[in-house]
Amino acid sequence: MPDLDCIVAGEANVDLLVDGIARLEFDKEKLAEGCGLTLGGSSAITAFNLSKLGARVGFVSVVGKDLFGKFVEDRLASAGIDLSALRRDPSEKTGITIWCQDGKRRAGMTYLGTIAALRPSDVKESYMRRARHLHVGAYFLLQAFHMGAAKVFRKAKRMSMTTSLDCNFDPAEKWDSGIKDVLRNVDIFLPNETEALRLTGLSSVQSAAQDLARIVPIVVVKMGGRGALVCTRNERFRVPVKKVRIVDATGAGDSFNAGFLAHYLRGAPVAQCAKAGIVAGARSVSFIGGTAAFE
Repeated sequence: MPDLDCIVAGEANVDLLVDGIARLEFDKEKLAEGCGLTLGGSSAITAFNLSKLGARVGFVSVVGKDLFGKFVEDRLASAGIDLSALRRDPSEKTGITIWCQDGKRRAGMTYLGTIAALRPSDVKESYMRRARHLHVGAYFLLQAFHMGAAKVFRKAKRMSMTTSLDCNFDPAEKWDSGIKDVLRNVDIFLPNETEALRLTGLSSVQSAAQDLARIVPIVVVKMGGRGALVCTRNERFRVPVKKVRIVDATGAGDSFNAGFLAHYLRGAPVAQCAKAGIVAGARSVSFIGGTAAFE
C-alpha cells in the first residue's frame, strides 16, 4: 500500500513581505512599516497546507544549498512532509520573491533561481509508487519540466494514480508549453479565471470551463471574491465565497488547492471538495503569508 496520499511536485522559494511602502525610488532609501520571511511558491504552499489538513504528503522540488534553501526545507519538514525526493543544487541559488505592499496594492519582484529547475527526471517512478495522487503546481514557471511533463503524467495514469494540475500565470504569455498534452492525463485542473480565459481564448469563464472540461474530467476555476466555478462532463455549478476580512491574499489559490485535494483524497464528492477549497482559501487570507493560517 502507498505510504503517501499525495506527491506535490513543483517550485519552492521564499517570500519576503515588506509592508507600508507607497513607492520605491532609485537612489533613495525608504522606511517600511513591517516585514517578514515566509515559505513561498505555489507548489510548496499547497504541499504545506495539504499536509496540515491531514494528508500524507511528499514533495519533489529543487532548492539551493544556501540559507534560503535551508529555510524552505525546515518549513516543509515542520509540516511533516516527506522530503526524500527534494533535490539540493549547490550550483544555483534558491528563488525569492520580494513583495512590497501598501494597503491593498502590492508589487513583486522575483529572482527565479531554482524555481524553474525541476526536471521530469526528478519525479522518479520509484517515488511515485509510494503515493496514490500526483499534483503539479505553477506549471508555467517550471521551464525545465515542460519537455517531459506529459510523459510524467502518462506514467502516473499507467500507475493508477489520480492527478491534478495548477498552471499559474504564464510569464511568457504564450499559454502553451505543452500544457494541452499534459491535460489529457489530468483528472483535476485548478486554474484561476484569468488563466482559464487565456488558455482557451474565450471571453466568458463559463465557456472556458466547459471547453477545458472536454479534456479534463474535473475543472475548477478559482474566481477570487466570486468563489469558484466547477465544471465536469455532467454538471456545472458555482460555489460562493466565504466572506472574511482579507489581511493578505498570498497563497489563497494554493490553499484552495489544498482544501480541495484534502477532501478529494478522502473520497468526498466534488461539490464538497470545492466547498472545502473555499473554506481553506478564506482561512488563508485571514493571515499574512500563504501558510500562517495552517500552523
